[in-house]
Amino acid sequence: MASIDEIHSAQRAKGPASILAIGTAVPPNCVKQSDFTDFFFRVTNSEHKLELKKKFKRICERSMITKRYMFLTEDILRKNPNIGDFGANSLDVRQDMLVTDVPELGKEAAIKAIDEWGEPKSKISHLVFGTTSGIDMPGADFQLTKILGLSPTVKRYMIYQQGCFAGGTVLRLAKDLAENNKGARVLVVCADSITFGFRGPSENHIENLVGQSLFGDGAAALIVGSDIIPNIEKPLFQILLATQTIIPDTEKALTLHTRESGLMFYIEKEVPHIISKNLENVVREALQPLNIYDYNSMFWMVHPGGRAILDEVEAKLHLKPEKMRASRHILSEYGNMASVCVFFIMDDMRRKSKEQGLSTTGEGLDWGILFGFGPGLTVETVVLHESGHGFDSQRVQLLRGRLLARRPGGPSHQLSCGGGLGGVESQSKRGA
Repeated sequence: MASIDEIHSAQRAKGPASILAIGTAVPPNCVKQSDFTDFFFRVTNSEHKLELKKKFKRICERSMITKRYMFLTEDILRKNPNIGDFGANSLDVRQDMLVTDVPELGKEAAIKAIDEWGEPKSKISHLVFGTTSGIDMPGADFQLTKILGLSPTVKRYMIYQQGCFAGGTVLRLAKDLAENNKGARVLVVCADSITFGFRGPSENHIENLVGQSLFGDGAAALIVGSDIIPNIEKPLFQILLATQTIIPDTEKALTLHTRESGLMFYIEKEVPHIISKNLENVVREALQPLNIYDYNSMFWMVHPGGRAILDEVEAKLHLKPEKMRASRHILSEYGNMASVCVFFIMDDMRRKSKEQGLSTTGEGLDWGILFGFGPGLTVETVVLHESGHGFDSQRVQLLRGRLLARRPGGPSHQLSCGGGLGGVESQSKRGA
């Protein structure tokens, strides 16, 4: 009879989790940022608020955003005027839209990811769905399972109301599922929509103008798995480390509250500085086991919470401007899509790397880091490795031991290191 240890070991994968495919989707309605001020004040019947309109126009001009996509159209807002009224009861109508729109947009991204993966959807063993846009039971995970025709035995995980850091959260969960369930193939989906928080301007809530200038709709999907099938599956990035950290004494710096009028957005102007000030310690702790100290030797996928956040992170970590290229590009072309953004950045990076003939999916570099920021303030950190080259198995186990040995004891830090980790002593651009 097999021992308990043998049974447990047989259930786990041998290698690290890898991202095997990426799909993205946006609604068809595209709004140019240069036109948004007039659109916003017109559809919310606020054109008489001239000073607020001038202020909002300046905010939009400084945002670095050129366009965004959203389900809401002028026709929809005319038919549902309470959505545009700052304090009017509108939660029911928002919910009715989102319980359909969110899983449908997630479906579009998922189909693209499954098609790229190339394997039958019957092989999907787990589904992780993340959204901050609405809440319902059965949830978006259940609806997506039905829409895609997944197996009724697929193991589902629904991540609600985590905000912009949830892209890192779902990736951390997918890593653990893939590495601790032999043969697992995890479909990860994030979808978010401005429908939940769209509202007209108010003189008493200037921070609302910031949110209205930033957020857009989008969905992204990944296939994650360990123990890759040679010559069939084509890994893009390996997931080596995933952590979550709460920045102390910042729980009121960024908050989102569900009210009868929808999702209310509050942000302190110091948030970009708070994030950048605390990020260096997070980065140092994540990279120390890998002996990586040159941050410019890595690729970066930083959640574009706004122009100021990217500027502050770049300056604080002394990053070269090109390190934020992908993050700034996604912010410009789509706005802040909350949890979805980091996967649009990942998709853009691997595509640009291929177009430029670089030797890895990570801009020609081996190692990279993904950051999500959100309410709490919470930081999700994911260390990635491009998947074009294998790992030395002894170093995998050595670095796994290092990470487990340094597991912090504080209540505000979570570490996920799963079944396989890898590392190198130094970092250099290959094929340069």
